[in-house]
Amino acid sequence: MLGAATVALGCKSSSDNSPASPLVVGGLPVTCNLTLPIACASRLLQQQTGSVKGRLFEYSKYSGWPEIKESLMAGRIQAAYMLAPLVMDLTSKKIPVKIVALGHRSGAVIMVRKDSPYRKFKDLTGKRVAIPSRFAVDLLFLRKMLKEEGMRVEQIELVEMPPPDMPAALYAKAVDAYCTGEPFGAAAQKAGYAIPLKMTRDEWRNYICCVLTVREELINDAPELVQELVNGVLSAGAWLDKTRRNRDKAVEIAATRQYFNQDKSILQFVMNNPADRVTYGDLRMIREEFDELMQLSLEAGTLKAPAPYEQYVTERFAKAAMAHEVRL
Repeated sequence: MLGAATVALGCKSSSDNSPASPLVVGGLPVTCNLTLPIACASRLLQQQTGSVKGRLFEYSKYSGWPEIKESLMAGRIQAAYMLAPLVMDLTSKKIPVKIVALGHRSGAVIMVRKDSPYRKFKDLTGKRVAIPSRFAVDLLFLRKMLKEEGMRVEQIELVEMPPPDMPAALYAKAVDAYCTGEPFGAAAQKAGYAIPLKMTRDEWRNYICCVLTVREELINDAPELVQELVNGVLSAGAWLDKTRRNRDKAVEIAATRQYFNQDKSILQFVMNNPADRVTYGDLRMIREEFDELMQLSLEAGTLKAPAPYEQYVTERFAKAAMAHEVRL
């Protein structure tokens, strides 16, 4: 239950763990991660105005999931937005990390060229389809859609590719379709050469992929810091879904060099077409939803064995979360 509190987010060195140093939080420049820049900007403003004191957090941009995974595993960063199945896999390999909050709902699309004949999944038989990672929930979404048309994933050629590279690859016809989080579907759609084949907002309303993940030593050494981070992310989610004006402001912030460094008009396209293309207000941690993701991952072969829920999730911070007013 959200009440009233503050969060510490702002932004430097992940290896410097002194009380005065910022805590680096890794993320991709995708709208599924939008709650992080908003929480960062809100906290930074609070500190600048003197309403809050405390350790800051820095948004650190990564281009792909393998890079962010390696940084978290090696301890170069202690917190990051991660793919939920990837966290499950890491904990099964004794990597000491825990999911502490969700980051979004929905936000994935499967894109094809506008001038292509592909209008159903059977049309993609034998074609190249890009995904961000074999651990990406985007792949699970793709598998669900293929299954609905009586297809198997073996009937297409999967290509792993960083999401920022996907629109150009589709334009150049290096791939025939791609499945990823926004704004990389919107980028091609807004440019006029691609259309969505399927969107999670239509097919999988409780879809989640990006989750706030922290190393266990951070939980043990600075639980109050983790709580402030979770407070900020959940507060940012509620704020994002509250008004259209808030989403417009979020676009202005996220587009800057400090955060996503992207075309503001593309992020705005995601927020408006349609307005629930990605949502952030309902960030409850629901065990059954994680169970579904695990089962789908086991069926996909990306997980070799089930992991106990308590092994990769701790609900204590989400349950104790206290909201703060986001002023931007």
